[in-house]
Amino acid sequence: MQILRCPAQLHLLEETLRNSLPTTLPVLGTVMTVARGNPAAHEVLVDSWPNFGIILTRLRPEEHKDPRDHYTNQLAVFYRDKGALRALLGGTEAVVQARAFQILGMQEGLDEAVQEAAGAKGLQVE
Repeated sequence: MQILRCPAQLHLLEETLRNSLPTTLPVLGTVMTVARGNPAAHEVLVDSWPNFGIILTRLRPEEHKDPRDHYTNQLAVFYRDKGALRALLGGTEAVVQARAFQILGMQEGLDEAVQEAAGAKGLQVE
């Protein structure tokens, strides 16, 4: 996954996400924050640019102080492709499964994909 840092890319992404409200709401707020100076130390990741299949927003890894704090380790996701979601949960370095985390999203199928990925790795999901 690649991190979007370019203001022009972030603004284009913001406009794209606005066209798919309300399902993009969990990631749109972070994209807007990052595009406007990023005071909260977040990052926006996409699987490809400009034709992305999935967007993940998270706190920068260097800001993680406690690997057990699932509030700090909060992820938000929007996906166009369920295969990209399964790949993200199944083995990318973007989601560090050695620490507790929350994943936020408003799309149907997210819960099932999380349960499936966790079950395949023998992890507990609450």
